[in-house]
Amino acid sequence: MKQLFILFFLGATLGVFSQNQLLIPPTIESTNINLTLQNGTHQFLSGQITTTMGANGNVLGPTLIVNKGDNLNINVTNNLAQTTTIHWHGMHVSASNDGGPHTTIAPGATWNPQFTVLDKATTFWYHPHLDEFTDEHVSKGIAGLIIVKDTDEAALTLPRTYGTDDFPLVIQTKDFDANNQIVNHSNADDVVMVNATVNPKLNVPAQVVRFRVLNGSSQRVFNLGLSGNKTFYQIATDGGLKNTSAALTRLKLAPGERTEILIDFAGLNGQTVQLMSYASEFGNGIYGATNPGMSGGMTLNNYNPNSMNGANFNILQLDVVAQTANPITTIPNSLVTVTPYLEANSDQSRTLTLSPITGGQNQLNGDFTINSVSMDMNTINFTVPLNNIEIWTIQNNSAISHPFHIHDIQYYILDINGNPPPEYLKGWKDTVLVPGGQGTVRVITKFTDFADDTVPYMYHCHMLTHEDGGMMGQFTVVDTTANIDDENFENGFTLFPNPSKRVYMTAKLKNTNEKIQSFAIINQLGQIVGYHKIHENEVSNLISFPVFEYSAGIYILKLYSNSKIYTKKFVIE
Repeated sequence: MKQLFILFFLGATLGVFSQNQLLIPPTIESTNINLTLQNGTHQFLSGQITTTMGANGNVLGPTLIVNKGDNLNINVTNNLAQTTTIHWHGMHVSASNDGGPHTTIAPGATWNPQFTVLDKATTFWYHPHLDEFTDEHVSKGIAGLIIVKDTDEAALTLPRTYGTDDFPLVIQTKDFDANNQIVNHSNADDVVMVNATVNPKLNVPAQVVRFRVLNGSSQRVFNLGLSGNKTFYQIATDGGLKNTSAALTRLKLAPGERTEILIDFAGLNGQTVQLMSYASEFGNGIYGATNPGMSGGMTLNNYNPNSMNGANFNILQLDVVAQTANPITTIPNSLVTVTPYLEANSDQSRTLTLSPITGGQNQLNGDFTINSVSMDMNTINFTVPLNNIEIWTIQNNSAISHPFHIHDIQYYILDINGNPPPEYLKGWKDTVLVPGGQGTVRVITKFTDFADDTVPYMYHCHMLTHEDGGMMGQFTVVDTTANIDDENFENGFTLFPNPSKRVYMTAKLKNTNEKIQSFAIINQLGQIVGYHKIHENEVSNLISFPVFEYSAGIYILKLYSNSKIYTKKFVIE
């Protein structure tokens, strides 16, 4: 069957097989949004039909079109047989609305996030984010774009008629088994598709056309370009429009990243242009290159043979037709003002080190860690003070490049391996490909608006097999200026011994009908230095916890019961 897929791929590349008209997802343009997650089927390949998942349909999801300043009321109903989540990738929302692994939606339940759109005009996307199951739910089809509009974008002369001169392109690669069913956690993704369409074609008018491109693949990196090395113009990165449009012939796009490009098809009526991936130009250490590791001797299970690895291949055939009635015929040079945070104004620097669990030549077949730990739902890896400007250095000590994504914020890339970022990475970003083999990326950002000391945000590799394997961590944003609520200090629970001589402490709720569900230890700076979520089988009104790892000083214990939040000061001697 693999040989059949490779023949299918080669035939599609050479134009032997018939093209399929590109599916264009429907839109929802409202402040009241209803999404239903459901099981379905889709005919990707000839022969047996494929079982899928989708939002408001069999596969993918509708494109959500919203405006900056809109107050959104969203209902996400889970009609799957499995628990899942929906994450608004790239959007600046509170942690409780972010849709990370802690905000689960049980089968048959409805989640109702409500938030104001604070983001500038750009293209985001939404997808499931369940711990250890993200790849399965995304690979089977739950993914959709979010288009944010604002007045700055509206003032520019740009194509913006959805499905006419403004097109969504969700590019993915998948692996299918002998029964045409999608294989998760696979390195044998040998079928490329756009908007769930294999071997796609699209009619485009002979004028300037806008493409909103998402790499929605589980692992594969694309090196986007046009046939004949035709120039295209990048106008936006992950988080919004650039200062100026950038004339390019190549644009590297890793999983989770988005870009907006303009292509001028004027004078090409009746001709065909191919959107391609020039993967033959990749060096070692990229998923999609001939060698996925920095060393040619490193192997990745089932990665080869695959005719896509290290080869140039077609993604989408663009057939040029007549102009529309009111065509856009110019490429704007100036776009919007992008002002990055200054490195001199940073409040704190952090280093996050990406490492393989298994060393040596076989490391690509194991899992990976961040700062030597794997994802633990009960552990807050660090806290960030509200309004901090921070520089994060992502150090990649593994042999493969990792797309690194941070929730809550957009960041600006300071440098990659000590050099300024290439033009296509200049602008606001939330995902960046960190080079393998001791590569480093430094980013700067500010954590504004939202503080929550109980619900965390995530940071992780956006290769979904790596994320599911534990390459993820979590942080909370805390308001260090807020007053601690002392309402239930004496009457809510007892805490002993207090002071403690750095051993164990015990907390007990006085109301025996209440149960402790989680607790946090907060230092005098307002930072959460310890957090633990109680397993549902161990929930009671009493907990014991170690404090020997904390230095002497004054702390606050915050208990979260099934009905209240209690706080109490304690001293470690």
